[in-house]
Amino acid sequence: MPMNAVLKDAYQRELESARLAWNHKVLVSAFAHLERAHVLGQRYFLPHMQVHLWMLRVGWARRDWREVAGQLVRLLLTPLGHLTRRLPLGNTGGANVSAFQPMPIAPDLDALLKLDEQ
Repeated sequence: MPMNAVLKDAYQRELESARLAWNHKVLVSAFAHLERAHVLGQRYFLPHMQVHLWMLRVGWARRDWREVAGQLVRLLLTPLGHLTRRLPLGNTGGANVSAFQPMPIAPDLDALLKLDEQ
């Protein structure tokens, strides 16, 4: 099932904000937007993979080898998570949290996700 238009727009806005921060070398801000994009897109395979690739890119640029390793693992686990339908909803996707840990969802993101369920 495709992502609904409202959720897709919100996901794209977070990615665009991440790109703008990336272009301005504000990598902490870029990563924060990617975490929000991860929450919005993680139920959809291609957006999920796209966010992890961007997180890997930001981790590499920051020379954060823990993040790089974490993103490489997540890129390998994401297809399996989608195949088994075992995705930790709300997880922000960074290496600072367990790849298997569901997390509380920010209220603004939760409202968007609930729209997608209708």
